[in-house]
Amino acid sequence: MKNLHAIAISALLALQLAAFNAAASGDKHAHAPKHGGVVVEVNHLDVELVAQADVLRIHLRDHDKPLKLAGATAKLTLLAGGIKTEVTLAPTGDVLEAKGSFKTAGATAVALITLPGKPPLTARFKLK
Repeated sequence: MKNLHAIAISALLALQLAAFNAAASGDKHAHAPKHGGVVVEVNHLDVELVAQADVLRIHLRDHDKPLKLAGATAKLTLLAGGIKTEVTLAPTGDVLEAKGSFKTAGATAVALITLPGKPPLTARFKLK
């Protein structure tokens, strides 16, 4: 009985210590938007879509560091109000971008992103 009691107390202390460590360390890899868009995680990368009526931008980060996008390509499919729009985004500095006129309110967006020498990434977003 003494042994069982000691095991229960040890388990309780271990749980409390784990909870304390988690609270103290915080989330070291938060998936918060850095550019006002919507963020999803794909293969340990943060993919942020900033969708405006006149421009679409995709930012890619690896542990909060922007990826180099030279040679990258992206195709974004927007589904809004029964209308399907496909857009090609090209690298512009550290962002993939397309300019035009887009219906983004309430849209679902699916991005197919190809980085040189890597398998394609697919990211799905629900826009407000």
